[in-house]
Amino acid sequence: MDTILLKSIRAVDAENDFISDIYIEDGKIKHVADSIKMDADIVIDGQGLAVMPSFFDMHVHFRDPGFTHKEDIHTGCGAALAGGVTGVVCMPNTKPVADNPDVIKYIIDKADGSGVDVYPAGCITNGMSGEGLCDYLALKSAGVKAISDDGRPVESSEQMLRALEQSNKNGLLVISHCEDLSIINGGIINKGEISEKLGVKGMDRVSEDMITAREIILAESVDARIHIAHVSTKGSTEIIRQAKKAGVKVTCETCPHYFLLTDEMLLARDADFRMNPPLRTADDVEAIIEGIIDGTIDCIVTDHAPHTAEEKSDFEKAPNGVVGLETSFAAALTGLYHTGKISLNKIIELMSANPRKLLGLEPVSIKPNETADLVIADLNKEWTVEPEMLHSKSKNTVFKGMTLKGKPIVTLSKGEIKYKEM
Repeated sequence: MDTILLKSIRAVDAENDFISDIYIEDGKIKHVADSIKMDADIVIDGQGLAVMPSFFDMHVHFRDPGFTHKEDIHTGCGAALAGGVTGVVCMPNTKPVADNPDVIKYIIDKADGSGVDVYPAGCITNGMSGEGLCDYLALKSAGVKAISDDGRPVESSEQMLRALEQSNKNGLLVISHCEDLSIINGGIINKGEISEKLGVKGMDRVSEDMITAREIILAESVDARIHIAHVSTKGSTEIIRQAKKAGVKVTCETCPHYFLLTDEMLLARDADFRMNPPLRTADDVEAIIEGIIDGTIDCIVTDHAPHTAEEKSDFEKAPNGVVGLETSFAAALTGLYHTGKISLNKIIELMSANPRKLLGLEPVSIKPNETADLVIADLNKEWTVEPEMLHSKSKNTVFKGMTLKGKPIVTLSKGEIKYKEM
């Protein structure tokens, strides 16, 4: 394995921000000091660049097994590395679904050697049917850190309560897709002015808010942890904020599109801007940003959900979902850091440290003896998102044609360069 020397680079983790040389050997950070005088196989001039702990996206869909025409483990990991991501949690709505150790093993084995630590989420219920809990101990033994029926909610409160009770015993994080299907009732975009203008059925925000409140009540009743996926509304953000103040063990995540875009993007009738939960209003965007600033929101994830161009060609019939692994850091920099809303340390906390902590993994810091899972970025590089240049098999990005500021240019996984921008 090559030795690597980073010269005069800005080193930033969740707690520190300083200029230094960094020497990497045998997969580890060996030295962090001024003016390191050591030979290295690879020397990188860090002037104008920043090195950070690599990112961990705890909510992606790699579509493998079963839907590999959209994405597979290898292309998904390639997209992750291009975005500075070396760890992910894959949601279980594959075919077959990830409700047993065999599927879990298939995913982990296929990701081996990719440079990305892939942790499949196990299902909460058998077959994601909403009824009958999976064998959580078997899933945990196979490598699962979290359980979810993401892609759909657990409709039965009783089933969710039992899953939460068991999580206290097995230590698995329960991740909830908060949606009341009876309220959604075929809606495809946010219910409001834009859905009325377009003449399409809307998705009422109360669907998300109500199930968010339900999960918090259930978790509090058994003193269990609950993690709310892809928060998109002002209401859910406030419900979570108040629950945290009351001592409930609730955490949550949001995605870049929920703090950068509104449902006005749908006026173009382009299904690439359709996802679930949907883009909301300017008030919701403001609330999500405030939730990030004040710590209500714990993580920034992507909900990376690839679909083919053919599938996305019909605005009203297309499946929900957008890709995001390659744009998430740049979007966070553009919308939150370069606007002065939060620090770079805070972005690393949201995108690297907190997701690892929630899953019981050790966060990465930039200090001697730490594993060299690192991303080097040009924080000021302006670039236009061109879908055809993405590493994902699918190109359904909401940021197409947009200019973002900041970009990963090198990703190291365990001390090995796994991605380098040409």
